[in-house]
Amino acid sequence: MNTMVVLSATAATELFKNHDLSFANRTITETMRAHGYDQGSLALAPYGSYWRVLRRLVTVDMIVTKRINETTSIRRKCVDDMLQWIEEESCKGGRGAGIHVSRFVFLMTFNLLGNLLLSRDLLDPESKAGSDFFDAMMGLMEWSGHANLADFFPWLRRLDLQGLRKKMERDLGKAMEIASKFVKERVEDKKVTNDSRKDFLDVLLEFRGIGKDEPDKLSERDLNIFILMKEDRVSEDEDNVAGAKSLGSQAKKEGRENSIPAEFEIDKGDNDTDEESNDPACDEIVSDMDYFRSEERMEIFMAGSETTSSTIEWALTELLCNPESMIRVKAELARVIRANKKVEESDMENLPFLQAVVKETLRLHPPIPFLVPRRAIQDTDFMGYHIPKNTQVLVNAWAIGRDPDAWDDPSCFMPERFIGTKVDYRGQNLEFIPFGAGRRICAGLPLAHRVLHLILGSLLHHFDWEFEANVNPASVDRKDRLGITVRKSEPLMAVPVKSNAV
Repeated sequence: MNTMVVLSATAATELFKNHDLSFANRTITETMRAHGYDQGSLALAPYGSYWRVLRRLVTVDMIVTKRINETTSIRRKCVDDMLQWIEEESCKGGRGAGIHVSRFVFLMTFNLLGNLLLSRDLLDPESKAGSDFFDAMMGLMEWSGHANLADFFPWLRRLDLQGLRKKMERDLGKAMEIASKFVKERVEDKKVTNDSRKDFLDVLLEFRGIGKDEPDKLSERDLNIFILMKEDRVSEDEDNVAGAKSLGSQAKKEGRENSIPAEFEIDKGDNDTDEESNDPACDEIVSDMDYFRSEERMEIFMAGSETTSSTIEWALTELLCNPESMIRVKAELARVIRANKKVEESDMENLPFLQAVVKETLRLHPPIPFLVPRRAIQDTDFMGYHIPKNTQVLVNAWAIGRDPDAWDDPSCFMPERFIGTKVDYRGQNLEFIPFGAGRRICAGLPLAHRVLHLILGSLLHHFDWEFEANVNPASVDRKDRLGITVRKSEPLMAVPVKSNAV
């Protein structure tokens, strides 16, 4: 496989400003084919009309400012639950006992997304499902980030010499099994209770197309293609096909036909049926939710929960290892947040050092260090080099964030470097791209921006944090664990002491 790696801010600027479209497709690795995950993924979808519809559903109908503002109380509740869990866990362990911080952040974020998608909490720290799901997610993030011989020598795929496909099938299957139960319960609740709450499931049901390449609405077939786990295997030819009359026909042209499990039926009620619902494939749909899995929701859960918990874990680690920064950010919180008050999203504009801590953490520890691999749509001349069609492109956000030509003392944790500057991670400053840039920038960035600051600010305001007594801050393991996301090799075990400020 031909591969190009972007390692500097200069190269990143050239890529995203002048060649973004030429490298807008995705590389599908062997592990990403487990359970057909690649087939309904927004992040992995080939660039084209199908991808545009998926992205618009997320960025316009789900993660848009109006809807984010409307769900402020949900985030507040989920953060409060997390703080309560941490207090209870701290009491169980006794004075001076550390807790696994990222696990509680992961569960909180999972419940937050559960409320946005399905209008309910999904997990709690005591549940076996919560523990199993967390373990499965840790596994699949690790397996998907390993270098796989089968990606470079396709004839080795059947042998699975490293066992990565087998491990990915196991952990992804477990995670999807748990998630599919949540989806089934939500659908059944809506039938029985006539629940009036509007979540992302309702957004899909109410979708109306606005372009000539889009359907008027999602038919039964289209809805299942988008929501559910598909049993077929995506075509090797993922080139964009324009002019499809509906997502169902678009799916056929892109090699995703026969994608409906044989046993699921949507209750149409009094709604009109469009032309696409006459597709013979729809006749095969019946009502057993255990036969499919919600892969699009799985992607949102994976991207949101894993990356958020990893970033918060690294932020706390860096602050504990740099006490001057910890003192400064807590002093800022104490000055802005009145006694016995909670950190609110509306406070963030008055907390510039907290914002700087989040930025500096993302600079040093971008959640997905190589972003999502891109693929050349066509032969391209890039910075004097000929890049053949289908070349894999890795954008090394980790290296770009430590580029000495772009940053002073790039290996040092110095949040103050962002004070008084307009450098941000929204895709305009290409020396700082933890969420990517260009057409395929992370769709969840607006929500991530709110959540990261709220979680970290709340943890720092509600608790005073310290290492366990036997840990020397100077010798804390700062190594990364290999995977699609960058986690600490050794999980952070930190001691929370309830602050006098609350």
